[in-house]
Amino acid sequence: MGMKKTWYIHLILLIGAMLMIFPFVWMFLSAFKTDMDVFSYPPKWLPSTWTFENFSRVLEMIPFGRYYLNSIIVTFAITFGQVFLAILAAYALARLHFPGKIPIMIFLLSTMIMPFQVTLIPTFIIVYKLGWIDTYQGLIVPFLYSGFSIFFLRQFFVTIPKDLEDAAKIDGCGYFRILFNVIVPNSKAPIGTISLFVFLTYWRSYLWPLVVTNSPEMRTLPIGLKYFVEEGGTQYNLMMAASLMAIVPVLIVYILAERYLVKSTTLTGLKF
Repeated sequence: MGMKKTWYIHLILLIGAMLMIFPFVWMFLSAFKTDMDVFSYPPKWLPSTWTFENFSRVLEMIPFGRYYLNSIIVTFAITFGQVFLAILAAYALARLHFPGKIPIMIFLLSTMIMPFQVTLIPTFIIVYKLGWIDTYQGLIVPFLYSGFSIFFLRQFFVTIPKDLEDAAKIDGCGYFRILFNVIVPNSKAPIGTISLFVFLTYWRSYLWPLVVTNSPEMRTLPIGLKYFVEEGGTQYNLMMAASLMAIVPVLIVYILAERYLVKSTTLTGLKF
């Protein structure tokens, strides 16, 4: 009975995995199809002629390299900055005792239920008055704070045995040495996980870069992909070729950080 139940579970997981992988396989194959193959009916699973022309056409039609560079700069800057600041704030909320700690935690949690669209206009006004429109500062600085990142790391920091911190204090360590020599080395899993989440979130960010940038030199990849959607129809083979090139950093980062996703599932409970 147990083996039969396991077989059913594996079958369901296999079907689910195939459904998840199918769009990526279709994207990969469509990136090498000609215009005739893309719009043929019935649809062809494999290209009749494998061609790399779609990739060269993408590079000719839009400044793809510039969009790619902008996305890399913005995404890595946000990821590093947000995670670094989240580590500092999470440590303070998890380990330090100071007046107003509970109200700050309540405020932090309240920001997590507020959608980004609510703060879009006020954030844009601030960025405009600072003169950051069409700049890297305008793309990066508004996202260096994240209530979710702080809360996520804080929940893990409170589970680290206090004996480790006490031993470091006896050795003469201050708060920063305790944080970076004790807390951070024991928190690689949640830090890696939240870094992956932040990277994936802002690599595909579309709305804010569209609002805060004017010139093509400051556009990012998600906006660049929109150029292949025209009034007369979508150029699917070019769209898939561009998308295939766009997901390469995502796959690399995911492969490097995937092991942290499993380790970080030990996070439990809400502690104050």
